[in-house]
Amino acid sequence: MNDPLISLFIDDELTLDDKIEFVEAVHGSEPFKDETVALLRQEKRLRSDPVERVPDGALAVKPPRFRHFLRFLRPAALAAAAAMAGLIFLFYPWGPSRNPETPYRFVFYRPDVSRIEITGSFTNWQAVPMQKVGDSGYWEHTFNLPQGEHRFAYLLDSGERVPDPTLPERETDDFGSENSVLAVGGRTL
Repeated sequence: MNDPLISLFIDDELTLDDKIEFVEAVHGSEPFKDETVALLRQEKRLRSDPVERVPDGALAVKPPRFRHFLRFLRPAALAAAAAMAGLIFLFYPWGPSRNPETPYRFVFYRPDVSRIEITGSFTNWQAVPMQKVGDSGYWEHTFNLPQGEHRFAYLLDSGERVPDPTLPERETDDFGSENSVLAVGGRTL
């Protein structure tokens, strides 16, 4: 039968009207009463304390110190499982994002070139083509960037490497090229 009224009763979630209906059902139906009692007994077993003492002889072949270990095994196992679940929750992708990504649109004005690519720390320094915006002379590409500092430069079809002229912060890399430094989210890595 598994009537939802029984679950509401066991979980103490009945309204006064539900309680009246429940008492009438218990007194009017033997199978309803039997199912309710069986589920209450099961709930009682689930809520009961763990075994306080291991029966004599059950550990006859085990060393005496193992009994002490068994007493604390259940609480320790529960604590370990809870800690593991917490770590999984924190570090698995469905958990809170530790470094959310923000869409950032890169725009570069160079009407005199036929191709522009962007390369940077967010592309693993691989060149990514930018899209031409009509006949305006502008080129664009949008990336989802995590918070922090990012270094990048534009690569022109002539082979020239150019930092972003709209960003004042720049740095020279190990190869002598100049890169722009972009801070996303107001915080650095």
